[in-house]
Amino acid sequence: MSDSASHGHAVDSGQQPRGPRDPGGSRGGFDRFFRISERGSSVTQELRGGLATFFAMAYIVVLNPIILGAGEDKFGRHLDNAQLVTATALVAGLTTVLMGVIGNVPIALAAGLGINAVVSLQLAPKMSWPDAMGMVVLAGLVLMLLVASGLRQRVMDAIPNGLRRSIAIGIGLFISLIGLVDSGFVTRNPDAAHTTVPLGLGQGGQLQGWPVLVFVLGLALMFVLIVRRTKGAILLGIVVMTVVAIVINAVAGIPDEAWGLAVPNVPDDVVSSPDFGLVGEVSLFGGFHEVGLLTGALFVFTVLLSGFFDAMGTIIGVGEESGLTDENGQLPGMGRILMVDGVGVAGGGFGSCSANTCFVESTAGVGEGARTGLANLVTGGLFLLTLVMTPLATVVPSQAATPALVVVGFLIMAANVREIDWGDPTVGVPAFLTIMSMPFTYSITNGIGLGVLAFVLLRTAVGRFREIPWLLNVVALCFLVYFLLDPIEQLLGVK
Repeated sequence: MSDSASHGHAVDSGQQPRGPRDPGGSRGGFDRFFRISERGSSVTQELRGGLATFFAMAYIVVLNPIILGAGEDKFGRHLDNAQLVTATALVAGLTTVLMGVIGNVPIALAAGLGINAVVSLQLAPKMSWPDAMGMVVLAGLVLMLLVASGLRQRVMDAIPNGLRRSIAIGIGLFISLIGLVDSGFVTRNPDAAHTTVPLGLGQGGQLQGWPVLVFVLGLALMFVLIVRRTKGAILLGIVVMTVVAIVINAVAGIPDEAWGLAVPNVPDDVVSSPDFGLVGEVSLFGGFHEVGLLTGALFVFTVLLSGFFDAMGTIIGVGEESGLTDENGQLPGMGRILMVDGVGVAGGGFGSCSANTCFVESTAGVGEGARTGLANLVTGGLFLLTLVMTPLATVVPSQAATPALVVVGFLIMAANVREIDWGDPTVGVPAFLTIMSMPFTYSITNGIGLGVLAFVLLRTAVGRFREIPWLLNVVALCFLVYFLLDPIEQLLGVK
């Protein structure tokens, strides 16, 4: 991120300008450990950022059990919902805290959307649940080996700057679309409508109901607070609109289903009992016995590739947005960050809640001023608190939290779009495909894959093949296999 872009973002999000760096003499041990002052942050900013990130991603405690619970294994068994809630909150809390302490970056982890669907709908039906989770653990172990060998970081280093910027922008649009869809401002048109338009405004082209109004008012409030350079604009907006939602729900008597996963009711019981029954229910190699070595390897490859590049894109996006990257686009301590991500994938499998990975919603905390791992301690601590206070964690409706995702999407685009060399088609076309495909295919991995393939193809087409890092060619080949996985499986007779 250029100095001008970084400074502009700091002003837009209501943060204090970065002061001179203290070499450490006057700072306490806590400050030095997290390098809070050195990164131009403060304890208050980190606390606000940690809270904002938690509110933006707390929905995963409810949504992940729904996705995994909808699937059944080869023997017709379903996972217990209460146990899934406990496992989801536990692993998210532990891995997020681990990232804060070891990686010292404001990047929270939780069960990855998309990967959990692969586990629930592709792996589990062909084997038992412990076998499926064993596949996830194996993918995490492979990721950790790739980090230990330095290969994963070299892959990230091989991504050209223009593509890095486009990945950040694509993530910005992606999380904005997530915000619009989760709030109900944008909805999917059912296939029965026989229309070529896949998405529409509200219900039937109109905004209907109080919940959507909460989102609209929250979005307006956050943008007003940001342009007025109000400290804590994002977190303040979430809190205010949660209170508004609670009042509206109490007065208007809105049906629970209109709010979605979280209903803004003050709960009768704040405390709940965690059930750790799924933790450790894993069979590491049982899946290969059920489906064979080749099919099992393809399953592991699918989970591995999704986890590898989803996390890579998120790390790049959060790094650019937070201004922590150097002139080469690298985050400090990248090896440690990537290793914790690998631990998250394996840990999610061990906890039977699917692979945990870096969450793009972390940008909500970065937009609030988070720059260090201290914010993660707040977010992770709240996830762990959710183990015994799940009813309270679900009071914040998505309509109050999702405006933050749209606001952060704007901030990411504003900081990066001018840094891409659009005049060079070998950069501009891959950047465009990356930016476009992430929200349109609802996948970070797909966006990175199309961008890498386009970059390699176009640079080769103009006789600049030797400029392409050899490792990027290997990555392009892996993505080619990824996109052609279905015909490859049919050709090998494994489908």
